Amino acid sequence: MEPKLKVEEIRYRLMTLADITRVPIRCQGDASALAARIREVGSSAVLAFDGEQHVAQLQFRPYCRALRSPNGLWDPRYWGDFGDDAPDLPSNILALFCYHIGQLEDTEDRDARYQGQGIGLKMLDFLLRWARTRGFAGIIAKASPSHRAVMSFMGGQAVESYRERGFEVFKSWVDLELREVIHKRGIVTLDVDPDHAACVSCCVKRF
Repeated sequence: MEPKLKVEEIRYRLMTLADITRVPIRCQGDASALAARIREVGSSAVLAFDGEQHVAQLQFRPYCRALRSPNGLWDPRYWGDFGDDAPDLPSNILALFCYHIGQLEDTEDRDARYQGQGIGLKMLDFLLRWARTRGFAGIIAKASPSHRAVMSFMGGQAVESYRERGFEVFKSWVDLELREVIHKRGIVTLDVDPDHAACVSCCVKRF
């Protein structure tokens, strides 16, 4: 029988250069690009640990208005792709990427014990405090739909969580690729409005 999870004992800290060979990095790019990003920004992720075990991370990068995902949902750059209507923001804005909750190893597998425990929100709050003290102008994030099953599939946070933290919704739209995937995989029940289940938002917080 696995020991009971003690959420209050989860530790949070920023990723450093030394972590590149110690924690999962498959969605952060190759090691050299990741190292360059850490040197430029100061980090590339907020990490969460249960004892010595890596259990979650929230990835981030400098915001690039022109960034486009070459493979839609199936590329990490999806999270920084806000399309042709991406907001024009100052250069020192951070873009949130995906939340990997329950990631124990560098695979797609997730330990469900760590999901739905508020770990993602604690990582977000940690990042907001750090980014403000480091002098960043703000943070941009793509909010996932509010349905828990879709949030878990995408590795994101709902728009309500961002609004509670002072983010403004710049734009919302139905992601047609996400809508199709949700339908094909049966991620939500048939009584759920498919457009609502696939509605994502561009959220911006200025410090």
